[in-house]
Amino acid sequence: MWRFDKRILTQFDFISIILIIPLVITSNWLINEAVPALAQKQMAYIGVATLTFIFVFLLPIRRMSWLIPMIYWINIALLFAVELFGHARLGAQRWIEIPFINATIQPSEFVKPALILMLAYLINKNPPPRDGYGVKDFLKISFYILLPFILIAKEPDLGTALVLLLIGYGVLFFIGIYWKIWAFIITSILLVSPLAYKFTLHDYQKTRINDFLSEKPSYHVQQSIIAIGSGGLTGKDKDEATQTQMKFLPIATSDFIFAFVVERTGFLGALGIIVIYIMLILHLLSLSVFNKDYYIKVVTISISFMIFIYMGVNISMTIGYAPVVGVPLPMFSYGGSSFLNFMILFAIMQNLITFRYKDLYDGRGTKSFL
Repeated sequence: MWRFDKRILTQFDFISIILIIPLVITSNWLINEAVPALAQKQMAYIGVATLTFIFVFLLPIRRMSWLIPMIYWINIALLFAVELFGHARLGAQRWIEIPFINATIQPSEFVKPALILMLAYLINKNPPPRDGYGVKDFLKISFYILLPFILIAKEPDLGTALVLLLIGYGVLFFIGIYWKIWAFIITSILLVSPLAYKFTLHDYQKTRINDFLSEKPSYHVQQSIIAIGSGGLTGKDKDEATQTQMKFLPIATSDFIFAFVVERTGFLGALGIIVIYIMLILHLLSLSVFNKDYYIKVVTISISFMIFIYMGVNISMTIGYAPVVGVPLPMFSYGGSSFLNFMILFAIMQNLITFRYKDLYDGRGTKSFL
């Protein structure tokens, strides 16, 4: 008869959950202040993400590893579908309409967990030698990274494409690549970058870069800097947070929510949020460094890289140190797709960690989930 073995929970990583909870609570509090209707939607997203977390956590992921390439290629097929008959908004073709329910999905969001699982699958199947992967293995893995990058960049969604690229090659850098390959890549990037800027970027992307490099920041960034500067040490009361309440701060619940945080809670509140992110990133890095299981190593380092990239770009953007791009503050900005993605990734990580010693529980009269 099936029953749950409580010893499995001794392997569960409670630290990451404890660090995520204050981010979610603070985010919902701020969103509710700005737009109560959005806070209700966000709670619905959190509910769906929680149920999805539980579902993914209970899947026998290691036993289903043969499905990982299929999941990857299904996501690639969806990206091709976007190219062929996707739904366009504001000059970008990134969505697929779902018939009969008047809804759309953005396949580029689902590629992130699919790519990370595919990298874990490939690296676990063929671990790197002591000196790192050679040219042949590097090119093979690069194919799986560059294919979704090219398809997403063509939508155009350069922000998401670059995040995938950085995560993919960040994982390879961490796992190990022969040093001469990295030297060649860095040299190539330096030589190709001017040509890529001139011939591959869209006009609006060039405008964002030019706005960033100009002495005077764009309107969005100006209002964000005013909100941050007015927060002081401990922040303002709700009625005095004029940048948000009087709608001067654009997209205050998503792209520029960090400026909203600083206006309401000041330097100390912002520092608290940043410290939580740093603790979460360091914790994930420790799980990766001190683990020889390549599935766990790749997934944890990928999540830590993703959080670092999203946090770094979003905060830098709000203070004028990076071009304005649609990169959310992880598990904090309003929106369902990004939050759901992170919950799926954390569920995969928790599954791999919690059930890594499943063989210890099998064959003793107790059946584990896996």
